[in-house]
Amino acid sequence: MGRIARFGAWLGKNVDGFIALLLAVGVGVVGLVDDQIDEALKKQVIEGGTLLVLALLATAILRDRWRQEPVETAIRKSFTSAASIPGRLERLEGVVGEAGKALQDLSVVHVLNGAEEIAKAHSEGRRETDRWIFKGGTGTYFRAVTLPECVAAARKERRALLMRLEILDPSDERVCEAYARFRRSMSQEPDGTGEIWTPQRTRKEAYSTILAGCWYHQRFGLLEIHIGLSATMTTFRWDLSSASLIITGEDPRRALLARRGSFYYDSCTTELMTSLEQAKRVPIELGRSVPLSDEPTIEEVRRLFETLGLPLPRSYTDRDIGDLTRKALRAKNPYL
Repeated sequence: MGRIARFGAWLGKNVDGFIALLLAVGVGVVGLVDDQIDEALKKQVIEGGTLLVLALLATAILRDRWRQEPVETAIRKSFTSAASIPGRLERLEGVVGEAGKALQDLSVVHVLNGAEEIAKAHSEGRRETDRWIFKGGTGTYFRAVTLPECVAAARKERRALLMRLEILDPSDERVCEAYARFRRSMSQEPDGTGEIWTPQRTRKEAYSTILAGCWYHQRFGLLEIHIGLSATMTTFRWDLSSASLIITGEDPRRALLARRGSFYYDSCTTELMTSLEQAKRVPIELGRSVPLSDEPTIEEVRRLFETLGLPLPRSYTDRDIGDLTRKALRAKNPYL
């Protein structure tokens, strides 16, 4: 049954050729017969059969050509598609590249959990950086840890160090009061320094950061430092090194980390630079005209701030200035 089915399928596809073959055989048989058929009839049968065979053959040829046309069209389309493959691949690579970049940006902005993980990220950022941009409140942690460690590493490797800071303006009582009120609203307990936040402490911390910047600037010639004073407070602290950006808030257990090269890192760099340009500039270069001792005296500190155009409050006693100097050069880590 299988053979019969296959033969029937073959016969359906080649019926014209099969009929032509039968007619050709028939005409040949008629041509071999000599006496049984009249000569005129034989001639008519042969001529008619020949024409019929030729017609069938022509039909078969036309059918084959008709079948070949779709195949040729498909082949041409295949070649056309093949020719356009490089362009399509290039577009596909572009899409994949954009998607990969987006995923990379997402993967390099993640949350740091726990004080230990945050401290480790800061340490890695300080290790080989040649720059540091800070924006925050008074720069207490920056003054206690970041500034001395970055200067020590740069001095050891004898390389230049660029630092840009934006902190609260200590001469602006309004913003100092707002910052102290905000910090107390987050916690009424003393921080790692053993102190609670008051407007007076806020002012001293900001003055101490300025004094520390001048003191290190005089002792490390490869340090270029810029300090801007802001009249508005921020609830975040930005620490940007040449490798990463760390953003912390009032919760010391959580922070955001972005790696260099990511969209977020580049955007925050632009934001920090633009913000610093709008802050009131402290002319640190003028501070070199007031040499500071290893342990600055009361008179040296007063003269320094007068030279910088930021005279200390008249209410400050010698004890206040001594406290300010201690905070500048022997600051405590507020997160320990």
